Amino acid sequence: MSGMYSRAGCALREVNAIVGHLTGSDIRQPDGFPQGFLWGAATAAYQVEGAIREDGRGESIWDRFCATPGKIANGDTGAVACDFYHRYRADIALMAGLGLNAFRFSIAWPRILPEGRGPVNAAGLDFYDRLVDELLANGITPFATLYHWDLPQALEDAGGWPERATAEAYVDYVELVVSRLGDRVRLWATHNEPFCAAWLGYGTGRHAPGRKSESDAVAATHHVLLAHGLGVAALRRACPDADVGIVLDSWPVHPASADPADIAAARIFDGRRNRLFFDPVLRGAYPADVVADLAGSLPVRDGDMELIGAPLDFVGVNNYSRHVVRADPDTGEPVDVEVPGVEQTAMGWEVYPDGLHEVLSRLHREYGAPALYVTENGAAFADLESNGAIDDSARIAYLERYLGAVAKAIAEGVPVRGYFVWSLLDNFEWAEGYAKRFGLVYVDFDSQRRLPKASADWYRRVIERNGLPVAEEAPV
Repeated sequence: MSGMYSRAGCALREVNAIVGHLTGSDIRQPDGFPQGFLWGAATAAYQVEGAIREDGRGESIWDRFCATPGKIANGDTGAVACDFYHRYRADIALMAGLGLNAFRFSIAWPRILPEGRGPVNAAGLDFYDRLVDELLANGITPFATLYHWDLPQALEDAGGWPERATAEAYVDYVELVVSRLGDRVRLWATHNEPFCAAWLGYGTGRHAPGRKSESDAVAATHHVLLAHGLGVAALRRACPDADVGIVLDSWPVHPASADPADIAAARIFDGRRNRLFFDPVLRGAYPADVVADLAGSLPVRDGDMELIGAPLDFVGVNNYSRHVVRADPDTGEPVDVEVPGVEQTAMGWEVYPDGLHEVLSRLHREYGAPALYVTENGAAFADLESNGAIDDSARIAYLERYLGAVAKAIAEGVPVRGYFVWSLLDNFEWAEGYAKRFGLVYVDFDSQRRLPKASADWYRRVIERNGLPVAEEAPV
């Protein structure tokens, strides 16, 4: 189907027609959502695609990590996941049935460059070519994320993100992908959650590749952000009409008490969790207090910060909850604590919709983000099938409250342009394996049968009216 679209330049005529008023209309619906608002759902390549050994795909750090005993709950892997690689057309038909006008997906670097650099795997590019065409044929705007944690294992073997060469290899990958898809994809995110890629992968070892070294995490932080800056420059060269941004894992941090020690601990935690990424991307400099707190120096070279802080068209916000911290009585170091008596999801995360409003407002007012998308928001619950249906009323209540927080931010002048539920499908949830279900659509991982949950129908009605259901429309 790709032949129906011209690849001359980056005119993006077809995509712009679908996006419509994407860059903003001040005409709002009574409940706060602008005309042209993007209503979508999100996925990531390793979490849904499967087919890890098909059509020339190379090994990723998550393939290796999953094969290491004890790393993933129940010994699960992403080898099959949701089999989206083979079932994407049926899943896009599901999206269309839900009324989605946008879909956020990621591109698997090892599917394009099996060794991370060097020989190109044409079959990998062909897959994403077909995926984008199928989305457009169904009136769904593609929102592409270039890196969602699945680094080619060959690059990890050469040092991974703590090495500058990995950021340089990323540029070659970006140029290949954008040269193939940039005539049809308008919305590009360079990275998903650089905090997780750097600190969970190299600092705590909870995620692939499983290293536990703060100095590696510090170096990885800079090189992931450098890759972002280099990627922005490559995207601007190839597609000057594209909207380019980054997706940040943004959770507010609150002190557990008014004790000055807890307030200081919250500052430290917020610095490492948020400002270490917000400041370089949106202000062009690392926060001095955070740099002073880090064990190990950031490997900054001349010109790096100008690249990292280059102007963006949007920032993507992933938010699920908040952190509440206290100071360790002996060291003063921040300790994440659980608030007693609060509502929680199956992940053990507090349901805290005010946190999404707080983050959106902060990024706009303190950091001047020009436009914002809620690129991930959702909840895992113990979804149980009964008589061919799944009544996930807890998820509906969660989404309604968080969307209310988005509407409030928009009413206050925060330029939020779209909202993406995490996730379209139940999928491989990283270290949790298949134990946690976030999807609007239930997946039986043995049969690959799809079953839309009650929340899917609720979301369809939200999209239809471009706003939250009024009381009489709410499900019983």
